[in-house]
Amino acid sequence: MTGLTDEQFTELVTRIHTACGGEFTSRGRPYVLGLFRSVAMVVSLLRKNVTQEFAGAIFGVSQSTVSRRWDLLRPAIGQVLAEFVPDPRQLIGAGTALVDGTICPTWDWRAIPDLFSTKAGYTGMNIQVGASLDGKLVAVGTEPVHGARQDAHTYAASGLAQALADLDTVPDLGYLGVDGIDTTPIRKPPHAELHPNHKEFNTQLSKIRAVEHAIAHLKTWRMLSEEGGRSRPPISKYAVTGLFFFSTYE
Repeated sequence: MTGLTDEQFTELVTRIHTACGGEFTSRGRPYVLGLFRSVAMVVSLLRKNVTQEFAGAIFGVSQSTVSRRWDLLRPAIGQVLAEFVPDPRQLIGAGTALVDGTICPTWDWRAIPDLFSTKAGYTGMNIQVGASLDGKLVAVGTEPVHGARQDAHTYAASGLAQALADLDTVPDLGYLGVDGIDTTPIRKPPHAELHPNHKEFNTQLSKIRAVEHAIAHLKTWRMLSEEGGRSRPPISKYAVTGLFFFSTYE
């Protein structure tokens, strides 16, 4: 349910206990859901994107208890796992980073404008991703941006441009003219055909677009995937990045 090994989960619970264990010390009757099972429940919510009501049925607590644990532990998990988010240079050295954006679906909250992505065809958040040439995820933009915004804007707004500064970067045509991007495909000129050499360059460039594999790996955390249903928590409560790197590289 959590996507973590026994050793990883034990370490996570230990870190959470150090950070906020006092919140689970009862002066009266023991809490119906202790720290260990509370952490399991919150990580499972992030992993599987089930409703809080359904999670409550699984763990034998009310929806309100699930909500309180979610609000308490979600930011704590992000805090205690922040150190596991690597510097991209640790993973690819002086190599090349592949760049792309993906739309992670959300509900169409009326109070939040610009969520609908014409490219994806649904409402969501634009998450920017960096990957190695072999498809390993090396960076995720720390700030989700409303889905209506194009990749050219979101690259900097998400923080990915800063994370990949001084690294060679290769994106798709959506990043033409973006500061910090080194190599892009060559756009077909108006009313003309590409030169054969330019076609060959684009073909060779497309063969290293392994970033799609990294995105697919990230979206095994179902709250980020279309197949997992629309993200149930508010936009301010995205908290998967640290868990992903912790589960993948530790």
